[in-house]
Amino acid sequence: MDIWKKYKGKFIFLLLVGFVFIVVFFIKSPLAYKTIPNLQTPTQDQPQPQHQPPSVCPLRTPGQTIIHLNNTKHLLVSAYMDQRVKHGDVRIIGIFRRDSIQPLLCVFCCNNQLHNSMSPAGILQHSDNFGFPFGTTDVMCAMPQDCKDPSVTLLPDSQNMTPFSQTFLPVQNQESGGKGVNTFQFSFTVCISSLFGNYNNVLQLTQTLEMYRLLGVNRVVIYNTSCGPEVDRVLQSYSQEGFVEVVPWPIDRHLTPSQGWLFSEHGGDLHYYGQLTTLNDCIYRNMDRSHYVLLNDLDEIIMPYQDRNLMSLMNKLQEQHPTAGVFFIENHIFPKKHFEPSGKFHRPQWEGVPGINILEHIYREEPDRRVFHPYKMIVQPSAVEQTSVHSVLKSFRGEVKVPPSVCRIIHVRVALQGHLTKEQLNVDTRLWDFHEELIPRVDEVLTRLGLLNSEGQS
Repeated sequence: MDIWKKYKGKFIFLLLVGFVFIVVFFIKSPLAYKTIPNLQTPTQDQPQPQHQPPSVCPLRTPGQTIIHLNNTKHLLVSAYMDQRVKHGDVRIIGIFRRDSIQPLLCVFCCNNQLHNSMSPAGILQHSDNFGFPFGTTDVMCAMPQDCKDPSVTLLPDSQNMTPFSQTFLPVQNQESGGKGVNTFQFSFTVCISSLFGNYNNVLQLTQTLEMYRLLGVNRVVIYNTSCGPEVDRVLQSYSQEGFVEVVPWPIDRHLTPSQGWLFSEHGGDLHYYGQLTTLNDCIYRNMDRSHYVLLNDLDEIIMPYQDRNLMSLMNKLQEQHPTAGVFFIENHIFPKKHFEPSGKFHRPQWEGVPGINILEHIYREEPDRRVFHPYKMIVQPSAVEQTSVHSVLKSFRGEVKVPPSVCRIIHVRVALQGHLTKEQLNVDTRLWDFHEELIPRVDEVLTRLGLLNSEGQS
């Protein structure tokens, strides 16, 4: 009994200390974070590459632009630092099945090591989906403090999965956090959302790329699902010299993409080969490296009509509208069925080259502004959070519709107002202002690729 009295105080003290320790252990972490289950790191018995830190995060391989998020119906495309919004630090761009949205957790790898906690993901579906089952979706993640060389993936919250079952995406745009930089590598980048259907319009592609060069474009980014053999040679040539960046886009291996824009009319899983997703990815891909990004199709040329090049145009527009970051350019269709009658630019040496000679099509439809008429855009990437095809869904700066007398799109394609005769169309020879420089450049490319012989014959 005397012994109990002697040690009673110490015993109670140890009980209290143990109780406090248990309470602190279970509640010290915020509710927003969870401990990663079944974390397995390499042991000393496992061989590791010499002079390299062990890697436990399976990163996507080079050229792997679309990955499936296991145990979901969703696809992931890319991850970018984006500290312009309050939702998180990192924006993951994905393609989600809209009727199967589920709670997700963000998991980070820092310095090639798995971080020991995960946080709830903020899921932001884009408002434009045109009725398709799958739609572009952003996922916002809060990045752990002091996370160097980050990569990220997602886990379904309701399943006891290990992060090693998923593929991690490297986080890009770490320099600026999505807020833009003071100096850019490029002044102008063109984003071409998708090539598909074994596209093989070699002549129009080459003319368009060289026309953009003359207008001051520094880089053209093209998302390629499929193209013809001659177009593939053209793209490889431009890629080798650094003017074109080809992004593999095998969306048809994951979904049944639609060749149209409206689900009720065209069917399929996803709008127009994932056009909405590629446009958004292209904006973020170029946020730190290009002052302006042009969002248009490959058969469209955004053409200044009062300036010789895009830099002169944008300097004037930006001076007139200093708070604007989105500039809408009106689409004007040049029906490919109507030819300029004199044959001035009908070149026999181009006859055997697949595609359309845009110099032969000078008749322009006047847009019917009583109905919906599409625009395309020139944007400052850091001004845009989410975009659609003809409008910006979320932005941080003002918007301006540029008068067609200042700038318009030259769009050589099938007529929209097919009932109009040639006499009812406008004559527009703006492309001819560049013919002395454009034609030799096109000939040089086609000759280099073996599509014209040394005598200039196809």
